[in-house]
Amino acid sequence: MPRVNLEGSSSIVTGGASGIGEACARQLADLGSKVVIADLNEERGQQIAEEIGGAFVKCDVSSIEDADAAVAAAAALGPLRACVNSAGLGAAGRTVSRDGEPFPLDKFSFVIKVNLIGTFNMLSRAAAQMAKQEPLDDDGGRGAIVNLASAAAFDGQIGQCA
Repeated sequence: MPRVNLEGSSSIVTGGASGIGEACARQLADLGSKVVIADLNEERGQQIAEEIGGAFVKCDVSSIEDADAAVAAAAALGPLRACVNSAGLGAAGRTVSRDGEPFPLDKFSFVIKVNLIGTFNMLSRAAAQMAKQEPLDDDGGRGAIVNLASAAAFDGQIGQCA
């Protein structure tokens, strides 16, 4: 499979202010893409964006308005060709605590809101922008979306729910 030339394109990396998201942002920038760091950590996000010649957008991935702002920022930098969804979190706790109390539903709901709804929110908005652009090749490809997840999705800890 041929590698897509990212020179002059834009990319979005959610959770790009740390960890694997930061590494992805730096790699995309090294490949010539103008990267939008979409994260809640303003200080670190702006620092990385400056270092890689990209942009920072404070972004709650579950917010339609924030997601649209990240996509608009990317589109202003060039055709959006990549979206890496790296934003995610966990809430440590057992389904039933040692005291016999159930895990708080609001904490579980927050994890679902960020990890599932937020990922879908970002990928659907990025895909809508990509669909408006000219194809890169004869197959009609316009970009790529990569959704990252924790290994805990497959190998969770006994009793842990979120």
